[in-house]
Amino acid sequence: MELVEMLKALSDETRLRILNVLRQETLCVCDLENMLKLSQSNASRHLTKLRHCRLIVAEKQAQWVYYRLDDQTIRNHPFLRQLLDQELDKNPKCQKDMMRLTKDRAARGNCETGC
Repeated sequence: MELVEMLKALSDETRLRILNVLRQETLCVCDLENMLKLSQSNASRHLTKLRHCRLIVAEKQAQWVYYRLDDQTIRNHPFLRQLLDQELDKNPKCQKDMMRLTKDRAARGNCETGC
């Protein structure tokens, strides 16, 4: 059943885009909202689904919550690493997201300094 829920979570373009940027670094909600042009409620809904499937984990630091890929899940399901490292790099939206991440980091820094 866990695999079915995981595959359902992967069937959404926004969730794939979130996973794409999280494979590069740990990000907070405001980073994801800005970069992917999501409302807070929309971002929260997608992050909840990804957490439920154990694709990502959340860590609270002060008033911010940071998200990253769940390394254990990625190790347990090797197809995920292949999807993230090979297939998402081919997606034009994911490529743009990665460029936006680089520019955003240079301009704003992180949540403690710029959210």
